[in-house]
Amino acid sequence: MLSRLTAFLQQAVDSSEPNIDLLKSFVEHWKGITNYYIETTDEAAPVKETDIPWRLKQMLDILVYEEKKHGSTETGPCMEYLLQHKILETLCTLGKAEYPPGMKQQVVLFFSKILGQIQQPMLNYLNVHRPVKKLIHLCGEDIESTCERDEAQFLGTVCAKINQDPRLLSHIMENKNATAQRRESSGPDNEAEGQQLESQMSTLPSAAGHKTASSFTGADSGHGHSVSVSTTALECSTLAPKMQKNLIDALIKLCRSKRKKIALKACESLLLLVCIQKLEVATLLIENTALCQLVISYLCDLYCCIPTSLDPAVINLLEKISWRAHYNPSPSEGSSQSAVKEVVEAFLAWYDYCNTLVVEAHAVIAGPVAAAIHKVLFIGILQPQLLQVSELGILSTTVLLTTLLQQTTSEALLEELVFFLLGKQRVPEVPLDLNNHLLCYQLIENCDHLSDEISIATLHVFEQLLQKPHEHIVHSLVLRNLQDRSYVSRCLVGQEDKTHTDQEHFDEAEELEEDPYFTDGFPDTGFRSSTVPSFPSSSEESEKADGKEKVTKIVNSFLCLVPEEAKTSHHFDGTGYDTYVHDAHGQFQHCCSHALSWNWPLMPKPLDTTESDVEFYEGHFLKILFDRLARLLDQPYELNLQVTSVLSKLALFPHPHLHEYLLDPYVNLASGCRSLFSVLVRVIAELMQRIQRIPDIRVKLVMVRKQLTGHREDEQIDHTTLLKGVIVLEEFCKELAAIALVKYPSQEPDGT
Repeated sequence: MLSRLTAFLQQAVDSSEPNIDLLKSFVEHWKGITNYYIETTDEAAPVKETDIPWRLKQMLDILVYEEKKHGSTETGPCMEYLLQHKILETLCTLGKAEYPPGMKQQVVLFFSKILGQIQQPMLNYLNVHRPVKKLIHLCGEDIESTCERDEAQFLGTVCAKINQDPRLLSHIMENKNATAQRRESSGPDNEAEGQQLESQMSTLPSAAGHKTASSFTGADSGHGHSVSVSTTALECSTLAPKMQKNLIDALIKLCRSKRKKIALKACESLLLLVCIQKLEVATLLIENTALCQLVISYLCDLYCCIPTSLDPAVINLLEKISWRAHYNPSPSEGSSQSAVKEVVEAFLAWYDYCNTLVVEAHAVIAGPVAAAIHKVLFIGILQPQLLQVSELGILSTTVLLTTLLQQTTSEALLEELVFFLLGKQRVPEVPLDLNNHLLCYQLIENCDHLSDEISIATLHVFEQLLQKPHEHIVHSLVLRNLQDRSYVSRCLVGQEDKTHTDQEHFDEAEELEEDPYFTDGFPDTGFRSSTVPSFPSSSEESEKADGKEKVTKIVNSFLCLVPEEAKTSHHFDGTGYDTYVHDAHGQFQHCCSHALSWNWPLMPKPLDTTESDVEFYEGHFLKILFDRLARLLDQPYELNLQVTSVLSKLALFPHPHLHEYLLDPYVNLASGCRSLFSVLVRVIAELMQRIQRIPDIRVKLVMVRKQLTGHREDEQIDHTTLLKGVIVLEEFCKELAAIALVKYPSQEPDGT
């Protein structure tokens, strides 16, 4: 009987008493906090020495317990008391006053926990989202403070709530129209300030253009980053402070934190906002915040930290930088890396974050952010650095540009980078047209720079560029000059005198035959004429052959270019022609996957029967590459590798004109034109002249190849540059043969 009575009393207590006790306890704790401010006399005592943190925790526990009892759909009496008495407003005021010291951190912590633990959608209430918005304004004010971690957690909680219900953003974010009304009512000072901001934004592009021109003429060449970079960064930085404080501003401030964990949390929170795929949300973020200015301002500041005398080797040694990995380093990494490497990594990590932001953000946000990077970073900073006269500055900036290309994966940002480097022109080039696109012209010229290091670095830029999935790259560099096939002689089309046709087609071959060293045989040196491929006796014979026979002839033409006596790959295992086929197949499939959406033709454009008045111009890019290839026997080994690598990347593209011009030895070239094969024939002719003067040539070639492959210690060998050039030439011809093979039957160039 006693146990039943006890159970009945306990049930009565559980059903009726907690509501009264919870509310009473909640009110007592709140009054205990307010009484502290009435009764205390020690204003210097930190908040942790008071009972305020404990009382705030008790109030939070009561609210959580109450919600579990009533459910998230019903507002309990404690929550109603919190809302009616504007407790959050009062706490926000106390936190702003930082009284007692450390109160702001306790308030931020309380807000963060109440928003995170209460399932009820609190941010819909005016007495919640208004103090939340005020507290957001207080975040990020004191960099490296003890409150940073709690601020990052609070802002992350707010962003997560907005991500779940995007309608909440209108409560948290300041409305532009309301801001304009307040400016009108606040007097002419703020209006003048807004006009000054618009003036700064409108003058930014012209200022960047002015710096570009002066840098190219060498006016600012002696100052490096200290002039062009810092000026641009200052122009960019002055935009952000004039914008009103809001959630975006607070997040970017925490992204700048020296504590990487806090910066990582802020970065992830910002992505939660920009990735919301709702037009109204994206429009609100881009029109009512300084998102673009703040993101780009930090990017400029990080670039300014990179020293002007940066050693390019520092960048080359860096692996691909991921912003998540940078802000969340593993314990094994430690802090032993140099300060220079740290600042370079910080810049590349934030650029990678910008790239991720553009990838994941709504198109309304992604477009302006990418355009702002183009305007401020690319044009305002990188362009003057690339056009300067200091070789060290050009080299370091070029190497950094290559890294930026590798980091760029978003379509919008890649397009901005491509147009920055190459321009938007799509019409055929005109020789020495400096007005076409100054930066592109200078970059191509740098491929033939007096400094081999600059040439190699710039060629590497174009190699990376050609691997990017953007149609304008190949079109701007090469295809726009091949679109009319003016490199093909029109004689065959008009069925003119065959003798005259052959005369033009073999113009270079006849010149070589007149050379005393380019003969039918070399009895003194052992060179046989069979090692040099013969040109087809008639185009009709080529037309009769089917595609398989044609590609076999093309492959053999490249494989037989280098004389047998100059070949050394057969002395080593795993260096045959077949080793290139597998790699070429994978690379070709990769190019084809990119080109699927480019609407390239499957067959070459039919030739006009009328002679064209316009002489064929291969374009600035191919001209420099062919010039470099023609000097292959006299250039450093590393430079030759880079030249042949770029040409191989071009040859892989599945465009019929590009295939015909680069990989068809039997194309009927117009008078005065040169192709990749004709340039190689010239190099072989020069090789034959020079190689006979070197005794024991084969032995020395084998020794050099062993040195290059690490099978022999380096030792002084005469004519090392020439011998290395011969080895590169042999490998390049095998690579071209492999590319021609794997492109069959997708490419069957038409002889006409």
